[in-house]
Amino acid sequence: MNDTVGPVFAALADGTRRQVVQTLATGHRATATSLAAELPMSRQAVAKHLTALRRAELVRSSRRGRETVYELEPGALTEAASWIAAVGGEWDERLERLGRLVD
Repeated sequence: MNDTVGPVFAALADGTRRQVVQTLATGHRATATSLAAELPMSRQAVAKHLTALRRAELVRSSRRGRETVYELEPGALTEAASWIAAVGGEWDERLERLGRLVD
């Protein structure tokens, strides 16, 4: 089985990474330096979190002069949301059947 959502959930298990994703989800591109200015941590620490997010395919990066600019890659989030919806839908069906049996 090809687990494409596992790395997404693992990356998003960290609160700082979720905060970075939330910041990038506003449509802004950002450098590690600009993200560090918004977070209580160093640029190097933010860069490590961005590396983990890039490995999970949640962000993409591009070079702009001397800086690396990061932006959200929504495809991986869409896959994870679809997985959650499918699992949730399955449980909704089971609960509905149980409710009919109880009635």
